[in-house]
Amino acid sequence: MDADAHVHARIPADIEAPDRILWNLTARQVAILAGAAALAYLLWQAIGTRLPLPVFAAVVIPLAGVAAALAVGRRDGLPLDAWLWAAIRSRRGPHRQVPAADGIDAPPAWAPVADDPSGPRPQVLRLPAEAISDDGVITFADGTAVVLVAATTVNIGLRTTGEQAAMVAGYGRWLNSLTGPVQVVVSAQRVDLTSHAQRVADAAQALPDPALADAALDYAEFLADIAQRRDPLWRTVTVACRATGPHAAAEAMRRAEHTATALAALGSQTRVLDGPTALAVLTAAVDPYAGGDASWPRAIPHTPITGEPYPEEP
Repeated sequence: MDADAHVHARIPADIEAPDRILWNLTARQVAILAGAAALAYLLWQAIGTRLPLPVFAAVVIPLAGVAAALAVGRRDGLPLDAWLWAAIRSRRGPHRQVPAADGIDAPPAWAPVADDPSGPRPQVLRLPAEAISDDGVITFADGTAVVLVAATTVNIGLRTTGEQAAMVAGYGRWLNSLTGPVQVVVSAQRVDLTSHAQRVADAAQALPDPALADAALDYAEFLADIAQRRDPLWRTVTVACRATGPHAAAEAMRRAEHTATALAALGSQTRVLDGPTALAVLTAAVDPYAGGDASWPRAIPHTPITGEPYPEEP
């Protein structure tokens, strides 16, 4: 019976896909090609009668090739014209941005003078997110709220055909139950095994059994050796649940909890991230090659940092 089972599930169609209006092309693609055709016609009217046809074709063919590449080309799921527009914005935008909520102050008199005083001045860094609460709700200026859910992967290849069908059907049920946009991000990040090895070594000192403590120290040494000789990576899966409206924070949290419950039924270990852990995930996503990874939480901006008090002097 298992061998005859079919792994299939109904999932929602891509409702945000643009409509095809002409020759299986979208309105954006038709506009790009029509603009290129209009430019080629204007060139023909201007210089077409003065040049031999092969010379005019040599001028127009590169234009047609660029227009076709912009219209139908894609990279990483985005059309090439979107990449070109992003490149233009990046080129024209400020390249030196610093976090300064109250504006950038003039440098003090004792500060060294820059090598090129006429160079671009730093601008205020504008991030899309405004704040992260203690419970993990990320708020934006337009009233949108996002909550992150961390999930582990599931090896479906080791399951029977019936179990695979049940898992695919469960994943399809979660997709069909969505009432708002979500984003599933699968990424590979560096693992900080050095700090983990140090924690294991510190914990080994408190073990009552000497043999168990020696085994823990050997394991810590093994982790430190891997961190020194290799660059270990781990695969992370993060689901961003978004909501808008007057109760966006509560709705985003409800959707995140529903997502965690639905994916946990598939055998995945899930957790709705709190504020410090969500900040660690965002920090690692911005700079995935940094020394620290997302395995330890960060203090959110409004949290005071405290430590052990200094001993009083006699």
